[in-house]
Amino acid sequence: MSFDPRTPMAQQHDTHRARQRRDRALAISLSVLVVVGLVGFGSYMVLEKSEASEQKRAAPTADAKAPSAEQKKPADGSIAGLRTWDATKLTRNHVTGTVAYPMKPPVGGDHNPVWMNCDGEVYTKALPDVNAVHSLEHGSVWVTYTDKAPEADVAKLAERVGRTPYSLMSPYEGQSGAIMLTAWGKQVTVDGADDPRVDQFFSQFVQGPQTPEPGATCTGGLGAQ
Repeated sequence: MSFDPRTPMAQQHDTHRARQRRDRALAISLSVLVVVGLVGFGSYMVLEKSEASEQKRAAPTADAKAPSAEQKKPADGSIAGLRTWDATKLTRNHVTGTVAYPMKPPVGGDHNPVWMNCDGEVYTKALPDVNAVHSLEHGSVWVTYTDKAPEADVAKLAERVGRTPYSLMSPYEGQSGAIMLTAWGKQVTVDGADDPRVDQFFSQFVQGPQTPEPGATCTGGLGAQ
């Protein structure tokens, strides 16, 4: 048994001080653990709120307007009833006389050296085929109608053409449908101005891939007579 030279009172004092140091170290350790826990919990909550906010922004609100039927209609894809002619068989010679086109309205072929102005032009009288075909060569869409077309449809199509460069519109008696749309080598008969094929035809064939002379001007030609 070893002998402790300290007095009993000194021993008690040292023991008390050692206990205080242990208690202080334990308190510091607990404090550090609490702080670390709070920081971790705070970071978790921030990440949770951030993720929830991102999800809320990404998800449409319940009262947001759903896309309209018009917005859902694809402008591309096949066009029902579209007639197509072999572009390699549509001659492109400039002629000064008349041309006997095999279809009405014509979709291409020899034509007059002067085109019809087609920068959103709405004509109220029939056009010379040979000049209108030249406009098709420049990539325009030609909207034609007979007296059987409803006035409301004619007015709506005229508004559409009026705001569309590389398009023109005119009456055309003798065609098979009341309303027809024509581009170089392309043609379709539509049921009215709201027929979805109108949007499709304009989207695909105004300066479309069928255009023999893309970028050629649609102004400076023949205007209303």
